[in-house]
Amino acid sequence: MSKKELRVLFHVNEMNKWDTALGNITNLIKDVGSDAVQIKVVANGPSVAAFSDSSRLETMKALANDGALFLACRNSLKKMCSGADVCLTEEALPPFIKVIPAGITEIVKSQSEGFAYVKP
Repeated sequence: MSKKELRVLFHVNEMNKWDTALGNITNLIKDVGSDAVQIKVVANGPSVAAFSDSSRLETMKALANDGALFLACRNSLKKMCSGADVCLTEEALPPFIKVIPAGITEIVKSQSEGFAYVKP
């Protein structure tokens, strides 16, 4: 397989889908190698709360070290902080998580760039 032949966007918008998504990403990298795949993980909606879960963050960081790009929707982070018990600010996010203005926009742009769409 040539370098970065595969381009895959994982869309996670439900908290209960994170374990499946992280398992899928792990298996994909193990199967084709990190040099053969470009991975984006877009989190929006309630799923952004996972970025405050230390056990999941360890797995995410390891996958980020393998080249997976984790993207948090700014709109969802703001909504999470309005009237909720848990508020996760952009500044509190680990450095391997990039904040994007809108998850939906990133999904549409990535698909137009040839990324396969996976929604666990």
